[in-house]
Amino acid sequence: AVVIDLEDAHEQIDAAIVTALRESKPVYILISSNLASIPHPSFIHKPIPFFLIPRKSNPMCLEAAVEAAAAFLNKAAKPVLVGGPKLRVAKACDAFVELADACDYALAVMPSAKGLVPENHRRFIGTYWGAVSTSICAEIVESADAYLCAGPILDDLTSVGYSFLFKKEKAVIVQPQRVVIGDGPTFGCVLMKDFFKALAKRLRSNRTAYDNYYRLYVPEGVPLQTGPMEALKVNVLFKHIQKMLSGDVVVIAETGDSWFNCQKLKLQQGCGYQLQMHYASIGWSVGATLGYAQAAPNKRIIACIGDGSFQMTAQEVSTMLRCEQRSIIFLINNGGYSTEAQIHDGPYNEIKNWDYTGLVHAIHNNEGKCWTAKVHCEEELVMAIEMAMGEKKTCLCFIEVIVNKYDTSKELLKLGPRLAAANGRPPNPK
Repeated sequence: AVVIDLEDAHEQIDAAIVTALRESKPVYILISSNLASIPHPSFIHKPIPFFLIPRKSNPMCLEAAVEAAAAFLNKAAKPVLVGGPKLRVAKACDAFVELADACDYALAVMPSAKGLVPENHRRFIGTYWGAVSTSICAEIVESADAYLCAGPILDDLTSVGYSFLFKKEKAVIVQPQRVVIGDGPTFGCVLMKDFFKALAKRLRSNRTAYDNYYRLYVPEGVPLQTGPMEALKVNVLFKHIQKMLSGDVVVIAETGDSWFNCQKLKLQQGCGYQLQMHYASIGWSVGATLGYAQAAPNKRIIACIGDGSFQMTAQEVSTMLRCEQRSIIFLINNGGYSTEAQIHDGPYNEIKNWDYTGLVHAIHNNEGKCWTAKVHCEEELVMAIEMAMGEKKTCLCFIEVIVNKYDTSKELLKLGPRLAAANGRPPNPK
């Protein structure tokens, strides 16, 4: 909304707010600086009570979509459910869980939907991310003869360079206002949450896919015990972050290898989770940590951020301190853009090393509550976490973790070559 005339300013602003609430997306309001302090008759009255007209499904379209989807899924031998990121904007997370409870299908989530479905659900099997999925999850999803995908976004990152074995003809794809059945019909004017609630009453229980998962699944092992003062490894860091999780915590994963390491964390009931995948914007998590902590002061944020990403938006720490936030930032210092190096290596992936704790001290400037630590080994890490969770629990805690530049997850080693191949392919012919 661009406000250049006071006569319709209130209508434009109200329309923008309605759009933000209806779409669950940001809106932008531009007000000319010379208008901001000018009085106008439309602003002297008491605010009119706000009323948002709710969206509704077309009953006939809803019934037809449910009937077609139930027929498609009930004839399958081992169907699965896959949750996607648009569950959030559709406000359909609870309805999706209700559907999972009713049908007993194996339940997976796409990486950008982690945290939208309770991971303690009795049929939960992990993250479906093609070749870098959690243990046995891809095998179960890709061997299914039917899957219901709730609000997916299918791009090069979530499909691991378009290499996963997802077949549209086997899928019921449910978007916030549309349902597509395999290669067949599309039903519009159908709200996702209405569709799930109605479909839950039509699907027959089928736990075959979950039983297959249960027979095959072997829990991931724990990292090998490190020696005294041995250089810290990333998997050891996340072993200890796992112990910090509770319902009072939110995990924010920066773009890069933290995607994969944070995906392996087992979230407790009520534990929040945020990542920004589809634009792969490095530096996003610093501002996201600031925003989330301000919006949810009852939660403690644990942010896992690479050094290259932190350099993009480090100044946001200043506002965190001004707002007296108490987040815990793990700055993972491996000397460069390790994710980019796995896709296309070169000298541009090396960055100038900063004294990160010194920078935060300078920003702090002895005003407010701030505590920093630089750790090189497991013993130092354990002491830092104990301090952050205990004596310094009311402070902004900044823990710089020094690790080897080649210490990456096995998932990143798989993803890198696949993205390089996808991004380096010849352009599509006209």
